[in-house]
Amino acid sequence: MSAVSQRPAPLAGIRVLDLTRLLPGPVATLHLADLGAEVIKIEDPQLGDYARTLGTGKAGQDAEDSAYFRMINRNKQGLVLDLKQPEGVAVFLRLAREADVIIESFRPGVVDKLGIGYATVAALNPEIAYCSISGYGQDGPYKDLAGHDLNYLGYAGVLEQIGLEGSQPAIPNFQIADLLGGALTGVMGILAAVVEAQRTGRGRYIDVSMTDSVLAHSYFAMLRLNDAGHSAPRGGDLLSGGLPCYATYRCADGKYMAVGALEGKFWQLCCSTLERPEWIKRQWDPALRGEMAALFSAQGRDVWTARFAGVDCCVTPILSPEEALANEQLRARGMIVEQDGLTQFAPPLKISEHDFSIRQPAPKAGQHNREILRSAGYSDEDIAALGQRGVLG
Repeated sequence: MSAVSQRPAPLAGIRVLDLTRLLPGPVATLHLADLGAEVIKIEDPQLGDYARTLGTGKAGQDAEDSAYFRMINRNKQGLVLDLKQPEGVAVFLRLAREADVIIESFRPGVVDKLGIGYATVAALNPEIAYCSISGYGQDGPYKDLAGHDLNYLGYAGVLEQIGLEGSQPAIPNFQIADLLGGALTGVMGILAAVVEAQRTGRGRYIDVSMTDSVLAHSYFAMLRLNDAGHSAPRGGDLLSGGLPCYATYRCADGKYMAVGALEGKFWQLCCSTLERPEWIKRQWDPALRGEMAALFSAQGRDVWTARFAGVDCCVTPILSPEEALANEQLRARGMIVEQDGLTQFAPPLKISEHDFSIRQPAPKAGQHNREILRSAGYSDEDIAALGQRGVLG
């Protein structure tokens, strides 16, 4: 990281209206906010973003916001707005005239029924980048179906491939479709549309399907299909456990090592370090898996870690989340941030002359109602009247 930069943040001046809840959309706008965009998180006065109390066992306006909510909604402003009232729609469209980005994650068709869909907004603001994130996309026979990460992975043919050979599909410990599909794919589309709008004066509508995104990144499954005409059994493909040189091995203490020695030079170093030079010619022999497993099970993980320390062959310890947070490499990269009473992650990229900071914690519901509406030209009397009529919650 450089010394504190005098340059504006990369997305300074970009205004985002965020109608999303839970995980995919809020993480997308988290990335935008961390890069300097002004993100206005808009919640309804009834439930709002129910991630606020997820896992807390509490509900209501007086409940403390969950750690989950606070981690992924930092650097945003909070506005409560009832879009089921015409006056609430009018406020939203007034804000949309000056916005660069709108992102929503309702079921397909909901924003049109509310009167805030892309066609309506684009007629007022042709430069808008309008992103809809959904499980299955805005068209197709599944567009109206409910779903979660597990369902999208299942339909994309990914979940069937995750796990050990002969076992049931393993549930990933983070939400691949939500975060790869909903968040990062959404950000990619949004930034492309913003760049084009700045160049041409015309924005875009971005239709993000989390299922599509997972499918579009399953390259090795498609490679197998193209080469062999059929998929490999679970845990049996090149990079899913079918090779002895690319696998995980249990150690004597119940912890694990990751062996990623795919290239010949790495495999030779791995075998030499294991004192098994006769294994060099068996790199692609699936039967070697059992022999390697027996060898690794003879000593603890830290013993193996020490033996491979300094040996450049892609054999490394598998860390617990607690160990990862203390890892010297991740610490050196500044990836762990302690703020707002939480352990949080820094953004997953470094940009020259941009110093990441948590400018403000996650907002309380409607925390910035007054200042947001004032900046849109509403008087204090107007704001008070909207509040009295329940438009602002």
